[in-house]
Amino acid sequence: MRQAAYVSRSTVPATALHASGADPVVTRWVRRTLAADPPRARSLIVTVWGDALSPHGGAVWLARLIRLMAPFGINERSVRTSVFRLARDGWLAATAVGRMSRYALTREGARRFDDAHRRIYTRPPEDWGGTWDLVLADRVTTALRSALRDELRWAGFGELGATTFVRPRVAGQTPPSIMAARGIAGRAITTQTVDAAGPGTLADASNEAWNLRSLAADYRRFLQHFGTVIERFRADDEHSPEHCFVVRTLLIHEYRRVLLRDPMLPAALLPIDWPGAAAYALCRDFYRLTHRRAERHLAAMLASDGEALQRANAAFRMRFGGLPAA
Repeated sequence: MRQAAYVSRSTVPATALHASGADPVVTRWVRRTLAADPPRARSLIVTVWGDALSPHGGAVWLARLIRLMAPFGINERSVRTSVFRLARDGWLAATAVGRMSRYALTREGARRFDDAHRRIYTRPPEDWGGTWDLVLADRVTTALRSALRDELRWAGFGELGATTFVRPRVAGQTPPSIMAARGIAGRAITTQTVDAAGPGTLADASNEAWNLRSLAADYRRFLQHFGTVIERFRADDEHSPEHCFVVRTLLIHEYRRVLLRDPMLPAALLPIDWPGAAAYALCRDFYRLTHRRAERHLAAMLASDGEALQRANAAFRMRFGGLPAA
């Protein structure tokens, strides 16, 4: 049933709301957040996998994942359904050991997470030489154009029409992998151009290609919502490990929902009062405040007989410019 994938006020479990030694202000904030904007099970599991599991090898026993998702009000049935669909869609692969199942990222799933990690945890280069990537898809069939559009949006492209896509070129960027797919390779033209300044140019069309006004409003809502609770963590570093994990997860979940729609345009193409930088700074500071205890909770939830949580990889320690040593 559809409602099984959502959190409701009545289904948020006591473990998330009354953790031992929990700050009551943070407890109420978590309760209100989950009730006001219940996360979809699959989307939240993707956040947890990318933010928490991927740095530790990207694999987990299903029973442990069910336990990890409980504080968010995501029930066992929703976890099982979501993981099954992620496996069906090629993100995860299952291994059965007796009656137990272990899920790990596939190569394609790992690639997608790596792409998202670079956008979430690092800032793009500030310098830009005025060069643009263009994709012209006039000869791509209508059936394939939807998949191409989704992949190009994921890679930061905006639309200037039904068959024209554009993004500012950044050194080291490569064309999305879908450009090599059968039916697209040879039919979509990828090229570069240097834009002149002034009306009618690509730079002038930024608001047409990307809805910057809507994106700015979403960033400001993010800043308002998490700005109210970060002061509790700045004032006290003894918050419960469970609360640190829950709040860190909700932080990244909401941030990625906004950020992955952000084309990360160079400053020269953005409004003067663009809130993206402030959102990144808040996310960075909040992550640094919570990551030690959040990792402690993760280790406790995923530990099993004779198996400890794999040490976080080097990329995790470099998130947001470098995390304090655990």
